[in-house]
Amino acid sequence: MLNRVQSAFRAAAEAGVGLLAACNRLRLPRLGNPFLVGVHAPMREELTLENLPVSGAIPPGLDGLYLKMGANPVRTAVQGHDWFLGDGMVHGLAIGGGRALWYRNRWIGSRAAARALRRPAAPGSRRGGNDTVNTNVVEIGGRIFAVVEAGSFPVELARTLEEQRYNPFDGTLAGSFTGHPHRDPLTGETHAVAYDGRVWDSVRHVVLAPTGRVVRDVPIAVAHGPCIHDCAITARFVIVLDLPVTFSFRALLAGYRFPFRWNPDHRARVGLLPRQGRGADILWCDVEPCFVFHTANAYDDRDGRVILDVIAYESVFTSPGGGLDAPGWLERWTIDPSTGGVERRVVDPAAQEFPRIDERRFGQRHRYVYTVSVPADGNTQLAGATQLYKHDLETGERHVHEFGPDHIPGEFVFVPAHAGADEDEGWLVGLVIDTAHDTTDFTVLDARSVDAQPVATVRLGHRIPPGFHGNWFPAGAPV
Repeated sequence: MLNRVQSAFRAAAEAGVGLLAACNRLRLPRLGNPFLVGVHAPMREELTLENLPVSGAIPPGLDGLYLKMGANPVRTAVQGHDWFLGDGMVHGLAIGGGRALWYRNRWIGSRAAARALRRPAAPGSRRGGNDTVNTNVVEIGGRIFAVVEAGSFPVELARTLEEQRYNPFDGTLAGSFTGHPHRDPLTGETHAVAYDGRVWDSVRHVVLAPTGRVVRDVPIAVAHGPCIHDCAITARFVIVLDLPVTFSFRALLAGYRFPFRWNPDHRARVGLLPRQGRGADILWCDVEPCFVFHTANAYDDRDGRVILDVIAYESVFTSPGGGLDAPGWLERWTIDPSTGGVERRVVDPAAQEFPRIDERRFGQRHRYVYTVSVPADGNTQLAGATQLYKHDLETGERHVHEFGPDHIPGEFVFVPAHAGADEDEGWLVGLVIDTAHDTTDFTVLDARSVDAQPVATVRLGHRIPPGFHGNWFPAGAPV
């Protein structure tokens, strides 16, 4: 009976807070939101394009499907909007036999998107009222899932993108998930650190077996409701980044739809959770205040320390309206479990983001990290961010591919040339926006010669917004 009363009271309180937030949102400035115009302007229709034009030669072994996700609001909601919000849209490009077979883009069928599009919502189990999914597209258990952090259940996608269903991993996921799960190539397990904006005192370590079903869901005590966008794994640990961006009740009441802000009172720390440990077993190591959206990789070194490569920000979301304060740069963190110390070293101070590696090396020692440039001046239209970087962490060299004026690359993904390929033996694939012509190229680079001309490009006659994250799904994979 008590639980029912508590649930009813909480529901009423949340409804009251939501109403007050909606009223205050009307008072926010009605200025053009930078993430709804220009390079970020949403696509307004779903397309199916076949036999796309190719320049150069697509490598014979590059057969599969490239998928990428991003926020693409069906209807524009300017007041209180944020880049991280909005209806999800997945973009897919099928490659086979040296040809670009098709391109499709499809909205994720949330209830809100379906109402706006006047069609049925995607079937399947929902988690609460917010079923927006817009962050990443990943393979788990031989299937394709669109995922988001701190909210909805994942959405399972057909390889053609023509079918989708909300699926909490066949009923085994009890709570929220993440936009950045990491698969251990040695065990086949997928690891995630999940948080929930409604739960301020704990986050969860979630593990999925190679079958794609949750086999571990362990709470970890925290304070203030931290925003944890990504995590990392080593052979011994899951790395939890508990940093000073936390839930802000003030931002929520003011009407902002993304209610997380910089919190100088929140202790910055890195957690080393034994892979099979309980929440109480985590070792917390203090670190200088900063924030990390994305990790590249982590591993255990020969001396028992943990090596973690990240894109680090001095601070983010310090203003009442949110937003990035300054761009991040590539750092290597050395975490010593014996002392609890964290040593931070800047690898490259250039403004950059979206670190990726050869994911066959997840949790193991890696040599190369691939990133893309971002504007040093924080330009929200990404003007001047025209480069891709290949970092050689053994030699300290940085190799650069320059896409040229008016060409903005998004996240690039490494695809090995074959099963036994060396760490950088393969291709880097991703989307590049041509802002001068409002078009997009799917671009293939030789990972060993990133400064050379592209091996191949597939021209799409429309602009795909920068979006967030994507992956390559080989033709021979179970999906």
